[in-house]
Amino acid sequence: MTTLVLGPVRSGKTARALALARASGKRVVVAATAAVDPADAEMVDRVARHRRERPADWTLVETATPGAPALIELLRGSDAQTCILVDALGTWLSSELLALGAGAEADAVAALATLDARGAALVDAAAHARADVIVVAEETGWGIVPATRLGRLFRDAQGRLVRALAQRAERVELVVAGFAVDLRAIGRPVDAP
Repeated sequence: MTTLVLGPVRSGKTARALALARASGKRVVVAATAAVDPADAEMVDRVARHRRERPADWTLVETATPGAPALIELLRGSDAQTCILVDALGTWLSSELLALGAGAEADAVAALATLDARGAALVDAAAHARADVIVVAEETGWGIVPATRLGRLFRDAQGRLVRALAQRAERVELVVAGFAVDLRAIGRPVDAP
């Protein structure tokens, strides 16, 4: 089963995902997607806070660390006794965007197509994973249009990826101000009759 938990910054989406993972009763593997620069004190503190919030017996896989399994590989190799908590989709996507280098800035249309293809592979891996999968995703696009090309590219790619994942997920929750709303219970996809 795939669950998508999305919401704005500091909305409580990670807390909701942690609760869902605990309730699964399965062995939990946290797929941490952020590449952390040790010189970035704020990010180091943010990651340490996340670690303190998780039970000590959960397994941590830092998918952005060289030598660690990539997120898609982790999902594809999962087993039915596991719950994989992906924290978070936006940091995974930003790493994918940054890996495109200067090409993303030079040809945003091609970069978006590449990100869409990588996102489709991730969505497919989550949908076919043997494990329960809980994906935390940052909601983007509700604010101003970013001033930079890369900002707009990320916003568009993240929105498309969240929508694609939501279409395939069995559970989709929006977390706002600490409250989770089951979107499947109150709505239907916009392209459904």
